[in-house]
Amino acid sequence: MTLLILLSISLLSAITLAFVGDRKIATEINILGSAATFFAGVGLAVQVYMQGPMLAAGKFFFVDAFNVYLAVLTSFVSMTTAIFSRRYMRREREHGRVGHWGMRFYHAMFQLFIFAMLLALLTNNIGVLWIAMELATLSTVLLVSLYRTPTAIEAAWKYFILCGVGIALALFGTVLLYFAAERVLGEGGEALLWTNLNQVKSLLEPTVLSLAFVFLMVGYGTKVGLVPLHNWLPDAHSEGPTPISAVLSGLLLNIALYALVRCKVLVDGATGTHQAGYIMMGFGLLSILVAAFSILRQKDIKRMFAYSSIEHMGIATFAFGLGGPIATFGALLHMLVHSLTKSAIFFTVGHASQMNETQEMSKIKGLIKGNPLVGWGLMFGVMAIVGMPPFGVFVSEFLILTATIKNAPLLTPLLLVGLVVAFAALFRRVQPMVAGEIPANQQFLKVAHIPVILHMVLVLIIGLYMPNFLAEWFHTAAGLLK
Repeated sequence: MTLLILLSISLLSAITLAFVGDRKIATEINILGSAATFFAGVGLAVQVYMQGPMLAAGKFFFVDAFNVYLAVLTSFVSMTTAIFSRRYMRREREHGRVGHWGMRFYHAMFQLFIFAMLLALLTNNIGVLWIAMELATLSTVLLVSLYRTPTAIEAAWKYFILCGVGIALALFGTVLLYFAAERVLGEGGEALLWTNLNQVKSLLEPTVLSLAFVFLMVGYGTKVGLVPLHNWLPDAHSEGPTPISAVLSGLLLNIALYALVRCKVLVDGATGTHQAGYIMMGFGLLSILVAAFSILRQKDIKRMFAYSSIEHMGIATFAFGLGGPIATFGALLHMLVHSLTKSAIFFTVGHASQMNETQEMSKIKGLIKGNPLVGWGLMFGVMAIVGMPPFGVFVSEFLILTATIKNAPLLTPLLLVGLVVAFAALFRRVQPMVAGEIPANQQFLKVAHIPVILHMVLVLIIGLYMPNFLAEWFHTAAGLLK
């Protein structure tokens, strides 16, 4: 019951906002709908914590420690993003960047996007997972093109074409997975259920599963933003509204990686090898290195942090591919702290861009003096995202690095190079923006400070002291991914 409430809130909010339009109450409905979704997610998580994994609506939905943790994270970041977007989008409306229909469209698509992500996480059916991922793609494509400028439309088309091809390949991989399962489970919907597939994974045809994973890796890997399938991501971030950049980096990439990890478990069980893990490690390491060096070349602040997202998703993908209790624990933690930190960074970036009326980094100066919350929020956000102690990203990266030294020592230097280059590149780019004198054209804004502070405090707490229930939760989730 709680699960159905969780899914229905965002869907009903989307329908309501489509009719409410550009009225002032629309922003409040957006926030209240997102908050209600979050509290429903917490209720579902408590239920799973007390009772263990469960099925709902017959066998259509499945909830365990892995996907419910991501559902809570998704609903939480969506809620704080809705709070941030209240002031941000109001200013965009006042300056004429978004019109009446644009605001109606923004709020409705935002809630539909949340619904699609939660459906992808909680469904027990691999076919419905694919449909939900396609729905999430379509809703965000429309949001990326919200400003209707030539560059925004170009970015949206690139996003649509590349992710459309990717999702088509993922569909072919899903068909192959069903083909292998049909021989064991018989025809019909039973062969599409994660729970059934997991029980018979050792009986599935290993050759077919290996081939299916290649298509799934390329297909869902495009959505994760892994190199060389990443070209849509920087454009989508730089041209779309900043709240959409926050949920793209903080949430959508996690959902696609979730699908890949679920598939990897099936392939490992069928083949009895680490073949899928090696593929993920290769894509992950390549993404880390390419993204780290690409950060150095960026001039647009949102494009720069888009490449940072590619780097961090590469780290998580590499860790899941490496496998083992430490690396998997570190990957789960990294998904959490990256989502919280990166969305907070995009909140401050959005305000900084509005203050200076540009996203060009060379023209953004003196943020600490101009607006201390924006300046220090960006500075602390960068300190956290590059893995400086005592923030949570340091803990997750330390665990992943430790596991790499133990299980794949020859890859340790490459991983270190990527981490160090990204560290230096981000500090080199951000320091001039937060320091120095205030430019003459810089404006002072009233900013949405609660989301930034809340996210950074949580990341700091996780770095200093991880609550026992959270550590136990990650251990349980890591055990499910063996």
